[in-house]
Amino acid sequence: MTNSKGYRRGTRHLFARKFRTHGVIPLSTYMKTYKKGDIVDIKGNGAVQKGMPHKIYHGRTGVIYNVTAHAVGVIVNKRVRGRIMEKRINVRVEHIKHSRCRQDFLDRVKLNEIKKKEAKEKGEVVHCKRQPQKPVTAHFVSTKYNKPVVLEPIPYEFIA
Repeated sequence: MTNSKGYRRGTRHLFARKFRTHGVIPLSTYMKTYKKGDIVDIKGNGAVQKGMPHKIYHGRTGVIYNVTAHAVGVIVNKRVRGRIMEKRINVRVEHIKHSRCRQDFLDRVKLNEIKKKEAKEKGEVVHCKRQPQKPVTAHFVSTKYNKPVVLEPIPYEFIA
């Protein structure tokens, strides 16, 4: 049998609902507020066929550029041969969720603002840049209860 060329070809497991998440979609999915400029993750939900993105956009992250009653317009980057194209797709809200890709950055910004404020009150200079983790300092390893293991190859035995 040849490969089918359908729109949802090869998505048997991709769009399948996860274990114990079948059935009615929680209302919180519909209560979320999306605005222009929000960063969202696209993940097709197999329970809702309307407004489902193509499988190529499953797992991608994009920026919302348009909001309607039941759907949003998302700008997503797609690689087409040698270039990256900016694609605009319309997806229903069941197939997207707010991305947490900037959460670590935003938390760090808030923490840095607090550090700057405290340092300004004390009259100190604070460094807000992330520093790489330093190597472990030199130390002795005790072998009292940790005997060294000698590694050597196992001798070859020919079994007839």
